[in-house]
Amino acid sequence: MKTNHLLAFIITLFVSVATTRAANPADFTVESALDASKFQLSKNRGKVVALHFLLKTECPVCLRHTHDYAALAATTPDVLHIFLKPDSDAEIKAWAGKIRKDDLKDTPVIYRDPNAKLAKQFGIPDGYKFHGQTVHFPALVVLDGNGKELFRYVGKSNSDRMSTTDFTSKLAEATGKK
Repeated sequence: MKTNHLLAFIITLFVSVATTRAANPADFTVESALDASKFQLSKNRGKVVALHFLLKTECPVCLRHTHDYAALAATTPDVLHIFLKPDSDAEIKAWAGKIRKDDLKDTPVIYRDPNAKLAKQFGIPDGYKFHGQTVHFPALVVLDGNGKELFRYVGKSNSDRMSTTDFTSKLAEATGKK
């Protein structure tokens, strides 16, 4: 009987350790690929921050995703949308030039996440095969005003993203604001 309890304890401990993700970074700074701006989490306390981990350049779904969330930003001024790409400045500039500007107030700032370092710190899984490369999966991580994670969505493919409608609903649920 004691052996069964010990075995159950060991299995529970193993599952717990295997599914526990490292804590998100308490602070970070990323630089824009489009201008001289920087984003530092600690300087934006009190604001909800939506981190959009985009795929490598030449991702048309990322273009549409960025456009849709940049348009949403106009209706959710209490949320900062931070778009992150693991590309060079030149690649990001070329890619960002393809974002439709028709209904956007401003071109969204795209920040560099060199070698997906921040994506790794946030525990975004990699291993997604995309354009002959292995990259992290597309993801959205939403932080509250203290930098604590409210929710996340990790896509299983290039086209698997949280819709703006689902985002708005999930944000209202997580913050208690309707």
